[in-house]
Amino acid sequence: HPRMTRSYPWCWDLALGSEKRGVAMADFGLFLGFGAPRAGREVQASKVFGEVMAYYMGLKQSGEVENVEVAILEVHGGDLGGFILLRGDQEQLGRVRASAEFQRLLLRGGFAVEHVGVVSALLDGEAARFVGEANSMTADLT
Repeated sequence: HPRMTRSYPWCWDLALGSEKRGVAMADFGLFLGFGAPRAGREVQASKVFGEVMAYYMGLKQSGEVENVEVAILEVHGGDLGGFILLRGDQEQLGRVRASAEFQRLLLRGGFAVEHVGVVSALLDGEAARFVGEANSMTADLT
C-alpha cells in the first residue's frame, strides 16, 4: 500500500512505479492540453482531434508509447478544456515529441483549437522521487 510523504501529503510515495491493472506503468508523460475550438473552426477541430487520436492509438499499438489517456473537462471558467496524456519512458516520448508527425498535428491543432500546449510530466513514482529530492534540497530553508 502506498504511503504519503511527510512534507507533501498530496503526493504518494510510489517508489516502484505506478500500477494499472497489476502491470507496472512508465513514470514519464507528455501532457497535451487544449481549450475550446476556435470560433468558426469547430468542424476542423473535430477532424484534427480524430487525426490526433488515430496517431496516438497507432503509437500505442506499435509500442512507441505505453498508454494514452484522454480527458474532457467540465466547464470550470478556465482555458483548459481537456487533455491527452501520453505515458512512456523518456526516450520514447522524446522521439515522439521530435517526430515530424507529432509536430504536424500540433500545428494543425493550434490552427483549429485555442490554448494548445505540450509539457513533459513526471508521473507517480518519478513525481514522488522528485518531491523527495526537492524536500532534501530545500530542508535548510524551513
